[in-house]
Amino acid sequence: MSLAIAYSRARLGIDAPLVTVETHISGGLPRLTIVGLAETAVKEAKDRVRSAILNSHFEFPPRRITINLAPADLPKDGGRFDLAIALGILAASGQVPNSALADYEFLGELALSGELRAIPASLGAALSCGLAQRQLILPQASAAEAALSNRCRVLPAANLLQVCAHLNGNTPLSRAEQHPLLAPANTLDLAEVRGQNQAKRALEISAAANHNLIFYGEPGTGKTMLAQRLPSLLGPLDTDEAIEVAKIHSCNKPFDTRQWGQRPFRSPHHSASSIALVGGGSNPQPGEISLAHRGVLFLDELPEFPRSVLEALREPLENGEISIARAKARAQFPAQFQLIAAMNPCPCGYAGSNKRECRCSPAQVQRYRQKISGPLLDRIDLQVPVQALPPAELATTAKGENSEQVRARVLVAQALQLKRQGKLNAQLRNQELEPLASGAALKQLRRAMAQLHFSTRAYHRILKLARTIADLDDQALVEPAHIAEALSFRGLDRELEL
Repeated sequence: MSLAIAYSRARLGIDAPLVTVETHISGGLPRLTIVGLAETAVKEAKDRVRSAILNSHFEFPPRRITINLAPADLPKDGGRFDLAIALGILAASGQVPNSALADYEFLGELALSGELRAIPASLGAALSCGLAQRQLILPQASAAEAALSNRCRVLPAANLLQVCAHLNGNTPLSRAEQHPLLAPANTLDLAEVRGQNQAKRALEISAAANHNLIFYGEPGTGKTMLAQRLPSLLGPLDTDEAIEVAKIHSCNKPFDTRQWGQRPFRSPHHSASSIALVGGGSNPQPGEISLAHRGVLFLDELPEFPRSVLEALREPLENGEISIARAKARAQFPAQFQLIAAMNPCPCGYAGSNKRECRCSPAQVQRYRQKISGPLLDRIDLQVPVQALPPAELATTAKGENSEQVRARVLVAQALQLKRQGKLNAQLRNQELEPLASGAALKQLRRAMAQLHFSTRAYHRILKLARTIADLDDQALVEPAHIAEALSFRGLDRELEL
């Protein structure tokens, strides 16, 4: 039979849509044509495939060969279709059994020697392949990532010859087994931070319900050091969350399985563009906010980011996802990240300092602080000043609580939230909040709203924060003391209004 059909998977954001590789061999002058919205790297497969077939000691048919990658309106890129194309040609020419292709999907870039090279996004392809109840044959270098899905039979191969031997029933490929992978312990411990009790308390509250947080203060006070220790306070990822994170990280390059189960911590430079931060490109790729999904996005020197870049964060902070539309494709990426930021009080960094005189004019300070818009600041629940430590406190050898001790309280508070409402407090809807607070607490909050001129969004954010403080205190209802502590973490709002 001169027609063969093989199956493969394309990349579209974090999804892996099915691609049917149809191969037809007919009479005419020798020629290989690839159709189906194939980009340059895919069209170049004709030369890689021809050399790989010949160097694997098969015959390349000297006839007219047409390859159709269906559906025709789905963009295809990279070398991931090489293996399926080569097997389609061999099946259509009778060198491997045509009927053997139906139960498999094939991914892999071919070297000229016939060796198989790693491809990105193999985990997403394995998940989709499992749903289709087919087996996946792919390069050995991508097998460890694909096997993380545990929902698909993954068969790794080193070269084209091994795949053909398996399809011909001569030497079956062995299944790639998922090995238990243990995430390395976080080496950054909260006990290493001297003093800063208010900032440590804010980190604990932030970790307990995924609240957004900003540290502000003069340079060298430990803002970055504090932020880097937040992941050590967070609970572990469960299996589904770990797969979700790995799937996003495998979009651009093969996933490093040593990062399995770790919460992401992303810290882009302040020169990052809007596309780098939220995602995009002609073929949409995930940005830093999606790479930080289920983890932490740390923005150091927050006012140094272009304002347009910061404003792009507003919608994902509310919705937990980002939709990207381009001329060629549309993609949607998850973005449930925890925003941690740090900033100086002015361009020189010493406004209000007792150590050094500020060199900035009032107009410069105002312009600097106004780079952070009110709507963005509303979405940051904790705004914490970090003061310079006195020399005596800095020199002390006494250590505070370590990350393990604080994490134990965080996990207890999270368990209370999940038992009560099935989600963390930061994800509560507005109408779910007031029944969780006492009448006295709500009265106090409304009085503070009238005096401090907070927005309605800030009202609900403060109530969510107070609910988390109550959970850490193991209290059934939010009380006035919890509201008072939550209000104490909104100092930057008032400073920016001055």
